[in-house]
Amino acid sequence: MAQNIYDKPEFFAGYSALPRQVHGLAGAPEWPAVRAMLPDLAGKRVLDLGCGFGWFTRWARENGAARALGIDLSQNMIARARADTTDPMVSFEIADLEKLVLPRAGFDVAYSALTFHYIEDFGTLAATVRQALTPGAHFVFTIEHPIFMAAAHPHWLSDEDGRKTWPVNGYSREGERRTDWFASGVLKYHRTVATTLNSLIGAGFAIRQVEEFAPTAGQIAENPDLAEEVERPMMLLVSAQR
Repeated sequence: MAQNIYDKPEFFAGYSALPRQVHGLAGAPEWPAVRAMLPDLAGKRVLDLGCGFGWFTRWARENGAARALGIDLSQNMIARARADTTDPMVSFEIADLEKLVLPRAGFDVAYSALTFHYIEDFGTLAATVRQALTPGAHFVFTIEHPIFMAAAHPHWLSDEDGRKTWPVNGYSREGERRTDWFASGVLKYHRTVATTLNSLIGAGFAIRQVEEFAPTAGQIAENPDLAEEVERPMMLLVSAQR
């Protein structure tokens, strides 16, 4: 079973205070880039993996989806998602993505935000998602960028000219990474970009677009803390098609 840190009170409290959880999709700097990768959702059956509070699940319905299903391991997340949702065509389920069972050809679009770096066996999950999609369906997701993930003990360094650099520790060594983020010893799984993309190809997906997110000058002016995201990518955005 995947690690369920989101039901730990101290972690959930810290996570709930993040701008992207307070303001929803508008609080996620990468959202405009992600939205540009999404297909037209009109009439589509949408699957949201690792749905959290259900921000995207509800957005999908608001933007034409016939119905939307959000899945998350966390009881806290699903309880909040259900409490914030009144649309009968939006539903939420508690499930472990490591052991996910989905109906064959039950969805037209699959989406996930910042979830798959918690999954040990991404190849199996990709195959599960593919069989749940109709031919031509899109699979769009974001993960922590492997370069960011590989820095097991991240800290800023300076080069000989005094410019900040970012150390990448053991990028080619895939597997578990432990980090302290609202709680000690949070478990994540590091995979190279190649492994992530090849897992999709091996599952039968065609890669349509890949972005290494960096904030715009306007976003940095509005939120100076985003400036460090120009130095090394924090997120990988991927669009694939069945």
